[in-house]
Amino acid sequence: MTKTVLGIVGGSGVYDIAMDNARWENLESPWGTPSDEVRRGEIGGLPVVFLPRHGRGHKVSPTDINYRANIDVLKRAGVTDLISLSACGSFREEMPPGTFVVVDQFIDRTFAREKSFFGKGCVAHVSVADPISPILAGHVASACEAEGIPYKQGGTYLVMEGPQFSTVAESNMYRTWGCDVIGMTNMPEAKLAREAEICYATAAMVTDFDSWHPDHGAVDITSILEVMQTNSTNAKRLVERIAAILPREHEPCPLGSDTALEYAIITAPDKRDPALLSKLDAVAGRVLNR
Repeated sequence: MTKTVLGIVGGSGVYDIAMDNARWENLESPWGTPSDEVRRGEIGGLPVVFLPRHGRGHKVSPTDINYRANIDVLKRAGVTDLISLSACGSFREEMPPGTFVVVDQFIDRTFAREKSFFGKGCVAHVSVADPISPILAGHVASACEAEGIPYKQGGTYLVMEGPQFSTVAESNMYRTWGCDVIGMTNMPEAKLAREAEICYATAAMVTDFDSWHPDHGAVDITSILEVMQTNSTNAKRLVERIAAILPREHEPCPLGSDTALEYAIITAPDKRDPALLSKLDAVAGRVLNR
């Protein structure tokens, strides 16, 4: 059995979490420079690896995040189950600021980011039909319930490129698509986690209604910052609770998140680029080295 290592990617407002025996550690990646060092430690005896998505001090914009390097170093750190904490806007009256949405689907509208570890020299196609690991998402929802954090289980997250927010016309269009929340960071993060065979779930933390809402313009930055502070506090409570309830032996994903590469690599072994293979040592080593 594989021991569980919980990974946490912290979004806006979440740049550190409390852990026992914690230390910052610099991990290098062949895919470039990650957003920051990783912080290793334990919560309730469970190994935890934390990475601030925007870097400490929020110095990296959504488009400029090196998502491949981030997922690669988390894989190298042994992460089996990854939870994304992400600030977002809401398209639904019933998901007001302060709600944690445990999403189960994404619509990817980003266009300026590297979205795969694979390509020329080693082609692979993984399924992201169901991008969220349902067992892990269930633990997130259970932790919200136990901590009394307002939450909604299930929802679609529209990922926009940014850094600007939506126009009113865009916001209304996304609502007609059936989207529930909007943010800038969970893609290609979720796709890359699937390629790296890491189970992935998201707690999308609502900070405001998007521009569709008639009261949107009346919400000032002070109100948003207050919500972000509350969300940050609740996110840290959530992580502690998840660490307490997560099994110490990794639970196999019923949708195959942790075996996504089993039959995904198409390129014949004798046609694979050695330089690319060397970069894939952590992400795809399970299938390439057998």
